[in-house]
Order: sequence, then C-alpha cells, then structure tokens
Amino acid sequence: MSHIKTTKIDLPDVATYAKQFKALSDPIRLSVLHLLAMNGKSCVCDLEELLDLPQSKLSYHLKILLNAGLIQKEISKTWSYYWVDEEKTNELLSDQFCYFLKSAEEDCC
Repeated sequence: MSHIKTTKIDLPDVATYAKQFKALSDPIRLSVLHLLAMNGKSCVCDLEELLDLPQSKLSYHLKILLNAGLIQKEISKTWSYYWVDEEKTNELLSDQFCYFLKSAEEDCC
C-alpha cells in the first residue's frame, strides 16, 4: 500500500500562490517590492529614478505585482502611488502557507 498522504487542496489557493510566486520570480519585481517595503507609499516617478528603469518597463512590473495582489495603487492627479499590501504579503509568509507545504503531523515554520 502507498504511503502517499492525500489532502484536499483548495484550487483557488493554489492558483493565488502560483501567481504570487511567479510575480516574485523576477529580480526587478523583487527590487520594487523591497523598495516599497522600505519606503512605504511611493510615487512611480521616484521608483523610476531609484531603479533607473524606463517608465514603460517599470509599469509592466508594477502591473504584475498589482495583479498578484502584492501591492496596491492610488492615483493622485497625474501620478500613481504604490505600496506593499501587507495583509497579502503576510499571508504569503504566514503559517497558512507553511501548512500548505507540510503535513499535519510536522511542525510548521
């Protein structure tokens, strides 16, 4: 008999985790997330300067982080401001994800 443990996985959770980890798999997006985490709400104009990226390339990476739910956006007049969605990033780093990777019998994180 097989010793494979089966646990029903909530497929929406799997899809969300996959999208978030895919968003984090790029060095530029990790740099953006780090800057936002360190500086709080930041204007896209400041991020362009700090990262030395053209606006179009930065916007592409911000959109991926936004679609993954890792950052939030606010538009004020002509500028967009971004910040880390702490609730979502905390969930990603939480016991909830740890339990997703370990069996019920194992100690978690």
